[in-house]
Amino acid sequence: MAAPTLGANTLRAQQRAEGLAATLPPLLVAAERVAATVAQGVHGRRRVGLGETFWQFRRYQPGDSPQMIDWRQSGKTQPVFVRENEWEAAQTVWLWRDRSPSMDYRSDKELPTKRERADLLTLAAAVLLVRGGERIGLLNSGVRPDHGKFALNRMAGLMTDPRAAHDPDGLPKPEPLPRHAQVVLIGDLLSPLPDIHATVSALTGRGVRGHMLQVLDPAEETLPYDGRVEFEGFEGEEELLVPRVEAIRQTYLERLRTQQDGLAALARAAGWTFAVHRTDRPPQSALLGLWGALAREAV
Repeated sequence: MAAPTLGANTLRAQQRAEGLAATLPPLLVAAERVAATVAQGVHGRRRVGLGETFWQFRRYQPGDSPQMIDWRQSGKTQPVFVRENEWEAAQTVWLWRDRSPSMDYRSDKELPTKRERADLLTLAAAVLLVRGGERIGLLNSGVRPDHGKFALNRMAGLMTDPRAAHDPDGLPKPEPLPRHAQVVLIGDLLSPLPDIHATVSALTGRGVRGHMLQVLDPAEETLPYDGRVEFEGFEGEEELLVPRVEAIRQTYLERLRTQQDGLAALARAAGWTFAVHRTDRPPQSALLGLWGALAREAV
C-alpha cells in the first residue's frame, strides 16, 4: 500500500482541527466575553523589574543601586529619584478546576452547573492572564505551560476533551511546580478539610502562592426545600430521604459555615486567598475578585 501523500495528511490534519474547533467556540467565546467585561477599567499586572519599558519614578531608598538613580529627574527637584521599569519575565499561573461528578449539579435548569461555571471562570482567567503576558498551565494535565493564543486554545481543547470528562477526585494531585508560581483552584471544595489542608500544604511547601474559589449552587448555600425530600448523590452515595428538610436546615447551614470558615483559615495560614461564588450570580464578579487577588500577588 502506498504511503499517504502530503496532501492527504494535510487534509486529515485540517479535518481534525476543524473537528476540534467545533467544540471550542461556545466555551472560548463565552470566556472571552466575560474576560473583556472585567478587563475594562483594570490595568495590566505591571511589576517592578528588569524590563526595558519605563514604569515610574520613585524616591531613592537605602539599598537602591546608584545605577537606578535618574540624575536628570533628580536635578529638577531636591529629592533623589530612581527610575523603575516593568518586569519583563512572565510568571507562570497554574489553573485547576474540579471535574468530580458533584460539579454536574444544578438546582434549576435555568442555572449553569457548577462545572460549567468553573470551566468558564477558569478559561476567562486564562484569557486575562494571556493578555497580561503571563504563562498559563492546566494543573494535572501533563502539558507544559506556555503563553499566547496557542496556550489559550490548547487549554480550551484540554478542558473540552471528552476523554477527560470526569475525575473522581475533588482535589488536584500534587505535582512539582516552580517556586514562586501561582496556582488557582476552582471547585466546590466540599472535600474533608484535612484533605484540602494536605493539598494546600504540598503546594505551599514549594513556595507556591495560591487562590481558592469555591463555586456553589444557590440551593447548596440555602437548602431552600421544605417537607419530605429525597436527595440523590452524584458520586455513588446512597439516597437520603429526609421527612422534614426544614428540621435539619439550621444544622446543615452550620456545617457549611464550618467548612467555609475552615477554608478561609487554611488560606490565611498559607498566605492564600479564598472566596465564594454562587452560580446564580454574574461570573464577572467572581473573576474580578480573582483577578484582583492575582494582581496583588504580582506586586
